[in-house]
Amino acid sequence: MAVPPPLPASAPSYYYPPPVDWTGIYLGLNGGYDLGKSNWSTGGLSTGNFSTNGFLLGGTLGINYLTGSGFLFGVEGDFDWSTLLGQSSTAACGGLNPAIPAGAACGTKSEWLSTGRGRAGYVFNRFLVFVSAGAAIADMKVGLNPPGNYQAVGPQLGWTAGGGIEYAFSDSWTAKLEYLYLDLGDVSCTAAGNCVSTATATVTLKENIVRGGFNYKFTW
Repeated sequence: MAVPPPLPASAPSYYYPPPVDWTGIYLGLNGGYDLGKSNWSTGGLSTGNFSTNGFLLGGTLGINYLTGSGFLFGVEGDFDWSTLLGQSSTAACGGLNPAIPAGAACGTKSEWLSTGRGRAGYVFNRFLVFVSAGAAIADMKVGLNPPGNYQAVGPQLGWTAGGGIEYAFSDSWTAKLEYLYLDLGDVSCTAAGNCVSTATATVTLKENIVRGGFNYKFTW
């Protein structure tokens, strides 16, 4: 009986570098939408969470380093102008303090946002899948509406985390889509700032951001 031939040796496993170079400094533009929630409380009373929303538009600066095994590490910062605004019902706001004018709502707004984050991910051919986390700082303004005279209580420092996907069209141009969660903690709004008369309110703001962008990378 013939002896069967030996099985062929398994092919060695290799990491094949992507057809583009991800390493380098990049500049970009980004834009998206912000859905969040805010809460006012004082003296054991609360408005409960009410919705905030608005658009974002701004710029991005970052740096990437791609290892030989396909893992990517980097740092990214951005600054966005924001139209974020939201307000409670008039009944919820009026219930915080009898001195609040009848028909006034408690409002929270933000006119700019900036983040500084570390990024880590893995490159699949032209695609990068990444996670990111770091610090966030935002302009926060609070006040009663009417009269709508918002008091600046920021810049307010918080934290952010999220992830996304990025596609490289070439060595220089990429496009991305990402999600970020932000927690800006709480601030105090005083009677002098058109908030809760004869008391100080604690205001919180949390945000969910979905945005896309284009980056131009300078290869070194």
